[in-house]
Amino acid sequence: MSWEADLDRLVTDRGPALVAYAYLLVGDMASAEDLVQDALVRTYSRRRPEEITWVEAYVRRTILHTFLDGYRAKTRFAAVTPLVATPEAVDDEASVAGDRADVARALTTLSPRERACVVLRFYDDLTLPEIGLRLDISAGAVKRYLSDARHKLEPLLGPQPGLAAEDVATITKGGAR
Repeated sequence: MSWEADLDRLVTDRGPALVAYAYLLVGDMASAEDLVQDALVRTYSRRRPEEITWVEAYVRRTILHTFLDGYRAKTRFAAVTPLVATPEAVDDEASVAGDRADVARALTTLSPRERACVVLRFYDDLTLPEIGLRLDISAGAVKRYLSDARHKLEPLLGPQPGLAAEDVATITKGGAR
């Protein structure tokens, strides 16, 4: 099968899941779709792997790194821009539909690293060491980002016992701790 057919199958079968993953990171559907598109272009411009499951994992990782790189670029640009206008937050209560909308809005209050850690922990269901490997940070830093995220999310969403980093066992090379 050609790489074009693999790409078509990936987009057809897993496209909505990839967009949902990107949406959790960026909080905007149009930006999420753009992020997935950028990740697909980056993935298929460099490699043409054979196995579809590996490609999806690679695309997810590319989505994450593209999101973090984009945030860094925006903050650098904002630092050199003389006039910075911040958009006003507008709450349209008619469009808020339950917990998903509340969580999506609450995630926007987190820094990119905090948000990435929360998404990787609770959406991808990764352990702390796995998150650390994905983000190239230590498991302790992951714990700190999850702790900071909990403190920011609790006033908005109520107590979140699943976000307590101390509840998650850290796996070391010698065994569980």
